[in-house]
Amino acid sequence: MSEREGWGTLRKVPGGYEARLKRLIDHDRHRVWSMLTCSELLCQWLAPGSVEPVLGGRVRIDFAASGSTIDSTVSAIDVPSVLEYSWSSGNEPVRPVRWELAGNDECTELKLILRLPENDDPARACAGWDTHLEMLLAAMEGVSISFPVQRYRKAREAFAALAST
Repeated sequence: MSEREGWGTLRKVPGGYEARLKRLIDHDRHRVWSMLTCSELLCQWLAPGSVEPVLGGRVRIDFAASGSTIDSTVSAIDVPSVLEYSWSSGNEPVRPVRWELAGNDECTELKLILRLPENDDPARACAGWDTHLEMLLAAMEGVSISFPVQRYRKAREAFAALAST
């Protein structure tokens, strides 16, 4: 497992890859949890969608611009600390996304753990999530930003280097 310039970690595991991204957020974890689970907040940084925050609850996120829709279920939950679901739909391979939140009333450590099948492009997936985390940080401050393409390109390059080590 290696890390490059603070982008996160990426390692080969049986059947695919595991990536870990981390952010420190100057807001309490209940506020961060709301950004991950409330429809009216989710669309501010990720895409329009809904998350039913119960075990087995439905997760539906609609990326209309790319023609992709996530239709999954919550596979692990511990409000407001852990949320996990698959970043996939229908017969697609399972791609678990696990959010872990820890902290106090002033600051939250967010850990995002991605597990990707062997035939996925880990650099593309990690760069996409890294970029959306930047959008989450902006939304937490009440700032709406468009998808930061330059950030995505830099992240993809960094994660491609991690994938090749």
